[in-house]
Amino acid sequence: MQTALSEQYSHLPRLPVEYYRGRAFVHWTMTIEHRRTSWLNEAFHARFREILLHTLARHHLVCPVYCLMPDHLHMMWAGLCLASDQRLASRFFRTHLNPALRPYRLQLQAFDHVLRLAERGREAFAAASGYILQNPVRAGLCESWQHYPYSGAMAAGYPDLDVRQPDFWEIFWKLYNRLVTIR
Repeated sequence: MQTALSEQYSHLPRLPVEYYRGRAFVHWTMTIEHRRTSWLNEAFHARFREILLHTLARHHLVCPVYCLMPDHLHMMWAGLCLASDQRLASRFFRTHLNPALRPYRLQLQAFDHVLRLAERGREAFAAASGYILQNPVRAGLCESWQHYPYSGAMAAGYPDLDVRQPDFWEIFWKLYNRLVTIR
């Protein structure tokens, strides 16, 4: 009976694929298998950013905020065009990140939260992103999220995008609207 129940709940429920396509906003949480630690360092962070950049460019996304924690990671992704598909992007990202994590690996399935329209307003979105950035503070890893070295933002073609800038959200929304208009 225990096995049947665990098999029944071995995969998190997913929304239909169309919720992840187009200009969707999705908060992705990916956990290291068995919540293992000791993989997070500057070299891994650099490799993570490289893989993230390729994922964003290939799948027409931006990442206004990410935060790597000792046993899991958070990313907020926003689609830029109708061709954006975050489920495909997540699969691509995970396929390329797992070798960088060796001997560790990601759990089989990521947790995701597709933001509703009300959560995508500028203030609500900044608050949701702020919650992600506050993870290391809540975990006692630092006193201020701005000092945590494994957080950031990324958009292909914008290497200086920095979530720590005081005017970040103004810059981000201008950038996002420009990229959406182009595509």
